[in-house]
Amino acid sequence: MDTGNEKKISKKTLNKSFNLWFWGALTCFSQEHMQTFGYLASMLPIIKELYPNKEEQQKNIHAYTAFFNTNPMLGSVIIGTTASMEEARANGKGIDGETINDMRAGLMGPIAGIGDSLIDGTLIPILLGLALGMSQKGSPIGAIFYIVVWDLIAYFGQRFLYFRGYKLGDKAVSILIGKQGKAIRHAISIIGGMVVGGVLASWVNVTTSLQLKDSTGKVFLNLQKQLDSIFPGLLTVIVTLLCWWLMAKKHVSAIWTMIILIVVALLGVLVGFFNPGLKY
Repeated sequence: MDTGNEKKISKKTLNKSFNLWFWGALTCFSQEHMQTFGYLASMLPIIKELYPNKEEQQKNIHAYTAFFNTNPMLGSVIIGTTASMEEARANGKGIDGETINDMRAGLMGPIAGIGDSLIDGTLIPILLGLALGMSQKGSPIGAIFYIVVWDLIAYFGQRFLYFRGYKLGDKAVSILIGKQGKAIRHAISIIGGMVVGGVLASWVNVTTSLQLKDSTGKVFLNLQKQLDSIFPGLLTVIVTLLCWWLMAKKHVSAIWTMIILIVVALLGVLVGFFNPGLKY
């Protein structure tokens, strides 16, 4: 592992780390942790090799217990990059756990947005289209084609990105710890916020069905239309800020936040503020 006094991750350990990510990226997946445990498992061989002392292992592995979620395929480049950064940290090159966390948190959002659109929204539909064309008249060739081709692309694509991230990590280290690094991390965090904001605007839509009627049954106040005339999407923003406040300021877990939202939704339906449109 060592070259002189410098610690170096062996190829065997890098292969083990990658395979743990490839096969276990979604290990113990939950809404609260997402890919945290898969990411943690992939870093264990690296931590064990770089830090023979048990106390150092426990101290340095803590950096990988934070929430993590990204596109599993393109996300392998983050794992490779952090492997390189961990190697630099072990050699005393000015990297600490906070720097690793900042880089990871800044990259996982943009890579998730790019990966989901490129892989899930483009590559997979293309492969499925080809497979469906081969499956006419009940032929199994289409299914076999999709399984084989997708597995090969997924494995070797992720492997390439992992080792590319590791190889370029040394160059990234010198940037990450300087003034340019702060600016880059800030820019990445902004891009990540934009991606999350775009997902929010596309997938979250909170509206109210509350209406006030006069004695003749005519609606004289439609609350949703009034809100839209003042601030379109206001309720969506309020719910989003509520979730952020609960998790970021009050340190409420994601699971309890979802439970709170369910309770609010049920109460809203009971009092007529929300209408799920269900018929019994």
